[in-house]
Amino acid sequence: MGGRRTVLVVDDNPENRALAQATLEDEGYRVVLANDGYVALEAFTREQPACILLDIRMPGMDGVTACQRIRALPGGDQVAIVFVTAQRDVDTFDRALQAGGDDFITKPFRPGELLVRVQTALRLRQIATERSELYAQIKQQRDELQRMQLEKEQLVAFLVHDLKNPVNSIELHAQLLLRDKTASDKVQRAAASIHDESRSLLRMITNLLDISRADEGRFTPALVAVDTGELVRGVLGELAVRAASSGVTLASEIGAPRLHADADLMHRVLANLVENAIRHSPEGAEVRVAIAPVAGGIELRVTDGGPGVPRALREQVFERFERGDERATRSNRGLGLAFCKLAVEAHGGRIWIEDASPGAVFCIRIDDGS
Repeated sequence: MGGRRTVLVVDDNPENRALAQATLEDEGYRVVLANDGYVALEAFTREQPACILLDIRMPGMDGVTACQRIRALPGGDQVAIVFVTAQRDVDTFDRALQAGGDDFITKPFRPGELLVRVQTALRLRQIATERSELYAQIKQQRDELQRMQLEKEQLVAFLVHDLKNPVNSIELHAQLLLRDKTASDKVQRAAASIHDESRSLLRMITNLLDISRADEGRFTPALVAVDTGELVRGVLGELAVRAASSGVTLASEIGAPRLHADADLMHRVLANLVENAIRHSPEGAEVRVAIAPVAGGIELRVTDGGPGVPRALREQVFERFERGDERATRSNRGLGLAFCKLAVEAHGGRIWIEDASPGAVFCIRIDDGS
């Protein structure tokens, strides 16, 4: 009963097997299950599936070895093999390709993504049968793109890790200077500025890490009841030195006592928006943070006194590395607003921009989760 619509799922984790089975059977595939490499070899010989979803780390015979042995069996060169693994790194990717894998997907996977990968692997194998040269060219290009993506993710992870340590050290030394009662006013002001800039740099580094996690499907808010007054006071206190040095006044208006959200993510979202508002406000302007209840949730608004954002650019400024319209003196450093959109949407909310006349209002709407 093998054939084009049969998929062999090989994984030592029963929950992973069950999820893959349910996903595939909903689309009409016939699914055969195996919990290790030895059982997979027997199932392949017996069922002759069209596609195999193969875990890499398994007791006994691992997925790489199982793939190599399947490829050596009669009909093994015709089956599509997709590795499914929690190991998202270049070395694992290279081992999977060298063993004869057609594709590589990381856990936890989204059901829709799994279906697309299976369908693509089956189509590519069909092309391989009919036009081997074309298949080789397409697969090589696809593999190179995947490898470049993994290399980029590793580079981001290394950069974030290597940058956070020295920045944390700079912030610590700035805090020590701020606590030194014998330091002169000039030294205290310099320490306050260093502390402020190091905090801003840490936010940028963490934003980069979260954006990378989102690309990997590993970005999920930890929802708790957040005290909005405490949230706003913490952010405004953190940015008080920056506001004072820019001649900008910070104000708040709290009309909703609680927010159901990830406390750390919302702190960084608000800090990014307030920092952005300070940067674009002229001396003497006010930056106001307001939180008010709306039907089914809350609305958070950050208002500045800057040049505003042209209507045509209001979606564009939330894109990564988009700097906006420099002629309008309104620009985005590249990651702050992109992170805000990512974090808000991960909460099921939305973010948009309105006119303040003069200035801009960055608005966030999040449901209360009840």
